[in-house]
Amino acid sequence: MRDITGSLARQAWLIAVVCMVSDGSIALMIGPPLTSWRAWAVLLATVAVDLALAGPARLSGLVALGHAVLYPLTPLLLNDLPGAEASNTAGMLIAGYRAGAWLSTLPAVASLLALITGSVIGELLERNLAGRDWRLLSAILLANTVLPWLVGRYTTERRARIAELERREEAAVRRAVAEERSSVARDLHDVISHHVSAIGMHAGAARLGLNGDTDTPVHRSLSAVETSSRAAMADLRRMLDLLHGEQAAVRQPGVGNLEELLEGTRAAGLPARLHTQGVPGELPGSVDVAVYRVAQEGLTNALRHGAGGPVDVKLCYRTEEITLSVTNPITPGRPSTADEGTRRGLAGLRQRVAMFGGEFSSGPSDDGRSWLVSATFPLESS
Repeated sequence: MRDITGSLARQAWLIAVVCMVSDGSIALMIGPPLTSWRAWAVLLATVAVDLALAGPARLSGLVALGHAVLYPLTPLLLNDLPGAEASNTAGMLIAGYRAGAWLSTLPAVASLLALITGSVIGELLERNLAGRDWRLLSAILLANTVLPWLVGRYTTERRARIAELERREEAAVRRAVAEERSSVARDLHDVISHHVSAIGMHAGAARLGLNGDTDTPVHRSLSAVETSSRAAMADLRRMLDLLHGEQAAVRQPGVGNLEELLEGTRAAGLPARLHTQGVPGELPGSVDVAVYRVAQEGLTNALRHGAGGPVDVKLCYRTEEITLSVTNPITPGRPSTADEGTRRGLAGLRQRVAMFGGEFSSGPSDDGRSWLVSATFPLESS
């Protein structure tokens, strides 16, 4: 959003300068000649209180008080000189508006009373008002003090009303989004969780029904299905909690959960080891989750398409980047990305890593006996 502070300050100075030019010109044209120190004092005081209109809004009461004092002080000081009239009329108007617009009720009312008092005394002291009746004085008073103050109060109330309407609209939008999230979460739960739980249950029952060696490919595959279904249910619960707006459960797994991920892989019958190089440091939240997801996909591929040998997960911390690699043995001549689902998963990881300006690679080693998934995340741009 564009910063308008500087623009508002320039406009405030512009208003103050216009008031100074207006009041100063009137003082020079119809006021007494600048041959007396009193004429100079009044002119400089007029310039000062007008320029004060560019000051902070919190000082609006003091600025209004300055104008209220100067208005009767001018004819009082210049009572024996020609043109002894108050010349800070433009400043009085703006000071009344600012006091009404920016001050709370009590300071605003006090400023209005000060301006009214100064205006009444000033008008009564001016010699050319002799013979004018109270109705003319009241009209001048309303125009110069009460009306600008009322316009200021109206502006404040209107601004507050608009802000309140905006807050209500934002609250309504937030409620609508929350309701839609809850609806999506319920649909996800009804449609997905039952089937995923059933997959895990049937895989476990099939595994327990096997006789003989537990190190057979069928046993490993069923164990992998169980592990993947449990991981899917855990991720699904996190996402459902997020959609429900439960902030305590929003946190996604990260690097600190890699050992738990490897434990699940070992429980599925596939040995897995974690190696760390460099000094571990705190990662930005989004990078932390992305590193975990790369490791998760690499281990899933090793379970589904690997040769059953140990998987090596390596984390390398550097000053400006972090690199994760997952290496697992494969059967020579059989690609690790044999199915469409795996290819989509790797493509998704490549897009995720690219979001952070990182590099992602996946492919067999030179001898064709192992598969490497690697991702490097720059830390400065995260």
